[in-house]
Amino acid sequence: MSSIRQWLYGPLTRFGLIVAVLSLVADQASKFWVLEGLDLENRGRVVVTPFMDFVLTWNRGISYGWLQQDTIAGMWLLLAFKIAAVAALWIWLARVETRWSGLGIGLIIGGAVGNAIDRMVHGAVVDFILLHLDTVNGRFNWYVFNIADVAIVAGVIALLYESLIGPRAVKAP
Repeated sequence: MSSIRQWLYGPLTRFGLIVAVLSLVADQASKFWVLEGLDLENRGRVVVTPFMDFVLTWNRGISYGWLQQDTIAGMWLLLAFKIAAVAALWIWLARVETRWSGLGIGLIIGGAVGNAIDRMVHGAVVDFILLHLDTVNGRFNWYVFNIADVAIVAGVIALLYESLIGPRAVKAP
């Protein structure tokens, strides 16, 4: 039993899992509010700021809408991939030695689980934040995303910061 515990639990595992749960709750609460409170599905586009709107999209693929899956088998295949990725991230989390790594991996786990819940409940990921820029040549729209996506990107940034800039980064002589 102690070897299993060693694989799944390290000095910063609790911290990383708390971060994961907080990001998961923020993600699921925002999606619940968009679907139920704001009723974005029936309401359509909601202008939030001059550069941000809420628009509902159902992402049946992975990041940026790649690998769209319209079949049940495809959905379960993406879900199985996500479960394997979360398991690998948890094992990595059990081995980290810094809070930056724990924070980054926790954010990625929370975002991945949030999007996996959407896939199980809705058959697709709920995306709703649209950033845009109006220019003299027209309008530039960014990808539609959600809080889970923000958590994943923030987690990757935390890991990159630690490995490239942070105090433990390998410095050139």
